[in-house]
Amino acid sequence: MATILQVHPADDAIVALSDLAAGSAPSLNGRSWTLREKIPAKQKFAAHDFAVGDLVTMYGVTVGRATQPIAEGALIHTHNVVHATSAFSGKQRDYVWTPPDVSKWQGRSFQGFKRSVGPAGTANYWLVIPLVFCENRNLAFMREALTRSLGYGKTSSYERFAQRLVEMHRAGATKAQMDPALLEEEKSAAEARVFKNIDGVKFLEHGLGCGGTRQDAQALCRLLAGYIHSSNVAGATILSLGCQHAQVSLLESEMAALYPKLEKPLLIYEQQKCKSERDMMADAIRDTFVHLAAANEQTREPCPLSDLIMAVECGGSDGFSGISANPAIGHTADLLAALGGAPVLSEFPELCGVEQSLSDRCVTAALAEKFVGLMRAYEGAAQACGSGFDANPSPGNIRDGLITDGIKSAGAAKKGGTSPIVDVLDYAEPIRQRGGLTLYCTPGNDVESTTALAGGGCNMMLFTTGLGTPTGNPVCPTLKISTNSDLAKRMPDIIDFDTGPIITGEKSVEQMGEEMLELVIATASGEYTPKAVALGQDDFLPWKRGVSL
Repeated sequence: MATILQVHPADDAIVALSDLAAGSAPSLNGRSWTLREKIPAKQKFAAHDFAVGDLVTMYGVTVGRATQPIAEGALIHTHNVVHATSAFSGKQRDYVWTPPDVSKWQGRSFQGFKRSVGPAGTANYWLVIPLVFCENRNLAFMREALTRSLGYGKTSSYERFAQRLVEMHRAGATKAQMDPALLEEEKSAAEARVFKNIDGVKFLEHGLGCGGTRQDAQALCRLLAGYIHSSNVAGATILSLGCQHAQVSLLESEMAALYPKLEKPLLIYEQQKCKSERDMMADAIRDTFVHLAAANEQTREPCPLSDLIMAVECGGSDGFSGISANPAIGHTADLLAALGGAPVLSEFPELCGVEQSLSDRCVTAALAEKFVGLMRAYEGAAQACGSGFDANPSPGNIRDGLITDGIKSAGAAKKGGTSPIVDVLDYAEPIRQRGGLTLYCTPGNDVESTTALAGGGCNMMLFTTGLGTPTGNPVCPTLKISTNSDLAKRMPDIIDFDTGPIITGEKSVEQMGEEMLELVIATASGEYTPKAVALGQDDFLPWKRGVSL
């Protein structure tokens, strides 16, 4: 196994693939360096002496600037480097793409749910949506009424553990006798669903809908319209109070503007127009049940791989993210694009420093200008609040090697592969184009981003993590990809796929990308259940269009 890596020939920040001792002399491509201090795995050391103000290069792009002299072989970290990137403008050159060989997948399909409009679904859910936070109590009542009665809920191992502690307490047990080992492993729920072809009823609880600006209400309704239209959704039940900013009419107007050919049931209940809460809830529960029974008549059938709208996302990233998991997902994205599908890359604060290369990949100058405009407006809003994209890396990111937003972004962009960029979309706009990459404006916040991607139309999600995060989505199956094998072994309850063999040299990026595509197809067909789905990790967090990095 190699101990160090130079990601790009132009790089002068060298990555440690394992812990390197001070005084050791790792070598690469006929050159060696004597290390002046310990270099932990995932961190970088200087390939040459840096003077104050010298730029640091990684992934072939500028990612930082030296704030003090750095000797060759010394650790590059926040004490001696700050974020810096290169200038960018619109499309500067033509882009020629050589697609990967996809002959082995030609003619393949997945078992999905065909819709009358748009791509097929990889799942079949029913939604219950409050238009305002005032209806969250009624949402909770519907969740309580429907989840277990329809066979979608189960008593968690934690609840059983707590019940056992109560029994022991009543029997006079001491704390020492209440052994944590009594916590059982989670058991798979028995197949007890009333509606076998409905994957679940999902409840989109949120804290918005009133009290903010009218633009906030419009953005929320546009996002909710996208969830209703999602190919993974069979229909929806809407709960409205009646006096809030996010009016039923506003939701209907967004639906008509963005999804005029919607052909699925939409059940709407407005509490201030009902005789009582009891009457409204009885109607809502009964009608939802009846429509669930009708939706259950649809079964999975063969659908083309071009119907896969695949989000690529990262969270809890580390110094290996841009070397293993992200490039592997990027290859999967390229394979899907070559098959006519739609990979989608988001998190604009984590594209800082690679704007020019992305602009040049846009199929038209107009798309490049839209991307540049969104990036500049976003960073301008952050700077107006006294922040900026440079504040994006979290303490966990920095601790594990992502010391500047430039380094984080250059690695994060690898998730988008190399295919032409066929569309650039703002938050909550519908994803329309296939056969290439779509750039989608979202925050770097994991859940705000995944929430938007599912609302834009993604029916599958690949999510890389180096530190571990349980993030999932209510309607979009989310596969968790680890950047290193240690994480996969420590957190097997949340990790679906391990790209650690890339770090050890056992497998190539291309091999892992191909294996990942097979997992995507199995998941889209309902043959594999992602860990986040099994755990009920239904994260839903709309972006209130303020500054979020």
